[in-house]
Amino acid sequence: MALSEDPSTRMHFSYQTYTQMTNILKRTVERCPHIAKTYSIGQSTEGRDLLVIEFSNNPGQHELLEPEMKYVGNMHGDEAVGRQMLIYLAQYLCSEYLQGNERIQGLVNSTRIHILPSMNPDGYEAAVAAQQDSGYTDDEGQSAARNLNIGRTNAQNIDLNRNFPDLTSIAYQRRRSKRYRTDHIPIPDFYWFGKVAPETYAVMKWLRSIPFVLSASFHGGDLVVSYPYDLSKHPLEHSMLCPTPDDKIFKFISKIYATSHERMSNENAQCGSSRRGSKYGIINGALWSSFAGGMQDFNYLHTNCFEVTVSLGCDKFPPEEELFNSWHENTEALLAFIEAAHRGIKGVVTDEEGNVIKGARVSVRGIRHDISTGENGEYWRLLTPGIHIVSAHAPGFVRAVKKVHLPPNMHTAGRVDFSLQKAQAGTTAEGEEVDDWLPSMGTYERFDPYNQYQRYASRPTDSSESRETRLEKPWWWEYFMMPGGPPPTWLLKL
Repeated sequence: MALSEDPSTRMHFSYQTYTQMTNILKRTVERCPHIAKTYSIGQSTEGRDLLVIEFSNNPGQHELLEPEMKYVGNMHGDEAVGRQMLIYLAQYLCSEYLQGNERIQGLVNSTRIHILPSMNPDGYEAAVAAQQDSGYTDDEGQSAARNLNIGRTNAQNIDLNRNFPDLTSIAYQRRRSKRYRTDHIPIPDFYWFGKVAPETYAVMKWLRSIPFVLSASFHGGDLVVSYPYDLSKHPLEHSMLCPTPDDKIFKFISKIYATSHERMSNENAQCGSSRRGSKYGIINGALWSSFAGGMQDFNYLHTNCFEVTVSLGCDKFPPEEELFNSWHENTEALLAFIEAAHRGIKGVVTDEEGNVIKGARVSVRGIRHDISTGENGEYWRLLTPGIHIVSAHAPGFVRAVKKVHLPPNMHTAGRVDFSLQKAQAGTTAEGEEVDDWLPSMGTYERFDPYNQYQRYASRPTDSSESRETRLEKPWWWEYFMMPGGPPPTWLLKL
């Protein structure tokens, strides 16, 4: 069904303040209470709610085998286009659902969609104020405030896309192990002794509380989709191709957004030479620009979620008159990417008596990255079309193996269930691989074990009470706070 030209709820193609944004989201829920709900995942440094709007035929509830996906905007406060696109998307989903748009109704009825328009509302307010206060421009006519990146960081001057645990370095350090894994890497305890932004903390808890399958984070400054890894495996190489074990599916879902966008896949649309090495509007993050502590790497290495980063234009904070065109350029891409959450396979892992198995691992031959089952024994595994050998295994059970064929024209996830037989006591299933380094799920479940975040980051309840401060640790501190960890790669060997 073709996209309707204009939804009945009026879109204001202008930038909204934080209060205006929250009012729009709440009015959208009032108009579509049967499919929409808002909730907060936490608060920013200055106390603004990180407000999410959710769309589902059963909002607020996870449904068996229904994939959950998320969109995150405005991680950098001065990159405003993604924020606006997600506000418009929320209005659009509500309006088109009410008008009987079959495509939108199908998406909402079969997918749980979470939209966080602004992950950095404090930075956005600072960026808006800078735009209004700046009365001069540079030689190219751009606002000086844009060039100074005012509002990029949060109110603590922390770049949120450098603030997540650096699990990529851990994956690289372990790659020499014969049976190393790149999934469900625990957060190192030493991470909590550094500066953890409240926005970062809130998103990490959000990721651990909902079984997200797919995600996109929206940025500005270029026109491209980047995919993991973001960090180069060589510490001195800042532009180096560093693919994940799931490189094929990451390229596949990245192309879905880029080719559905009206201009992104056009190589002539790039912003200068900044995305040199891209093809079809997509690029590996480390090849583009290497950095540690990024959100998309954390999604992939710590959870079951596959996230990409979408940069929506050369100008991070374009004039308001360009927002209308930006919306129409991105509408189809936003919808097509949601549909991508239904690619691959899904199923339930049980024992012979039909009892679900939580924490079972689903593996694909040739891909060193497993997916784990949730509370209901369910899983989703994004895969490209083709033939895959898939297995499920859990402690105390014999591994079950199945051959799966996914045709190119298959746009819904194939149902692949597993029933595991109990292993005989004292034996190991034939061909069972034992991870020689991956910590137990008990270690994985450790989240801020020393309550460091609450101790240092909570806002005082009394005006006379001062927040406890701490001294900054030297850059090498983390390597000696990691019990039993590997030596850093930069240490010379005698």
